Amino acid sequence: MKLSRTWVFDLDNTLHDADAHVFPHMHQAMTDYLMTHLDLDEAGASNLRERYWRRYGATLQGLMRHHGTDPEHFLRYTHQFPALHRMVLRWRGLRVALQKLPGRKIVYSNAPAHYTRRVLDLLGIADLFEQVFTIEHAGYRPKPDPHGYRRLFRRMGLKPWNCVMVEDTRANLETAKKLGMKTVLVGALPKRPGYVDLSVKSVLQLPRAQCRIR
Repeated sequence: MKLSRTWVFDLDNTLHDADAHVFPHMHQAMTDYLMTHLDLDEAGASNLRERYWRRYGATLQGLMRHHGTDPEHFLRYTHQFPALHRMVLRWRGLRVALQKLPGRKIVYSNAPAHYTRRVLDLLGIADLFEQVFTIEHAGYRPKPDPHGYRRLFRRMGLKPWNCVMVEDTRANLETAKKLGMKTVLVGALPKRPGYVDLSVKSVLQLPRAQCRIR
């Protein structure tokens, strides 16, 4: 008997649009943190934030490696969203689309747990996910580091070849593919990379397109 798939979803820009309001707020908070704690001007802090994000997959990883930053302190400071209920943009039909996907569903985010759970609540889909796996559970080693993926497999008793990683970030999908997962890129590309099994413009298209994942 064929086992049902386990769907592993990224959060930001996969299950909701973070570019419009959330990411600009978060990026400014991180820049402010670097200015305060590393004694940088705004331009220097912004450049360092982006450089660490591009190199390590998350600004936090660079700060921990090179500056001994306390990850809990950083995440508390940079993920305060008093008006998050007005910032999260819900896509109509998201809940129905997720319900049409047979199998277990998990969220795996580089964001902290308190933020991830709050966004899922605001989207009205928190109850659809069996587990929320975040940067804390990954030992503060963000995607695309394979360490977090392996922790997820152990924690949930997952076989990589029976999992589908649904992501908007190509580097994270490349790691997932190397570990044996199927991969879905959210966001159209002119040419699909070899490590992407399926690409969709929106996660809303996934129920119809899932049959193309081999």
